[in-house]
Amino acid sequence: MRYDLIIFDNDGVLVNSEPISNRLLAAYLTELGHPTTYDEAIRDYMGSAMHRIHDLVLERYGRSLPPEFNATFDERVFTAFGAELEAVAGAADVVGKLRADGVPYCLASSGSHERIRVALKKTGLYELFGEERIFSSQDVGRGKPAPDLFLYAAAAMGVAPERCAVVEDSPLGVQAARAAGIDVYGFTAMTPAAKLADATALFSDMCELPPLLL
Repeated sequence: MRYDLIIFDNDGVLVNSEPISNRLLAAYLTELGHPTTYDEAIRDYMGSAMHRIHDLVLERYGRSLPPEFNATFDERVFTAFGAELEAVAGAADVVGKLRADGVPYCLASSGSHERIRVALKKTGLYELFGEERIFSSQDVGRGKPAPDLFLYAAAAMGVAPERCAVVEDSPLGVQAARAAGIDVYGFTAMTPAAKLADATALFSDMCELPPLLL
């Protein structure tokens, strides 16, 4: 194995949450008077922490989102997760192989700690991670594209950034990994390859990932 630590994004890489979350985000923002299509939500917010949504809405419309925005959005998302969320095909096999081979791995997501756990438990992936391998943008204050989260995860796992690899599916995540000095592998199942062009390498199916990490 070329790397001493594999850092996985969660949404869109391990669980198929991006279509669900961005559909609901577009609808909620529109409901609040900030007209947003699904494609615009994907373009502007995919891979970002909640604070970035607040910042961009304030910048564009000159109005803050309501104080209950995060709680209401989470409630809607968690309800939809319960009905719709599934693991990304092949994700459990990849993580299971790393565990079997003794390769350290962890998860670093822009999502909240609660959201990460809800998603992992619903899809049966939680047992592959456990508490010690889960990191959230809540841990660092600044989400992607800032490098803080990946650097924090690497430090917590005791591995130098240059010995890590990140698995991402969003342009913001690729930017964050690059800014951290970490090789990043772009998952193009949902995101056009051109938008992840700065990645170290690209793959479209989870079965393609292990050979890239060797």
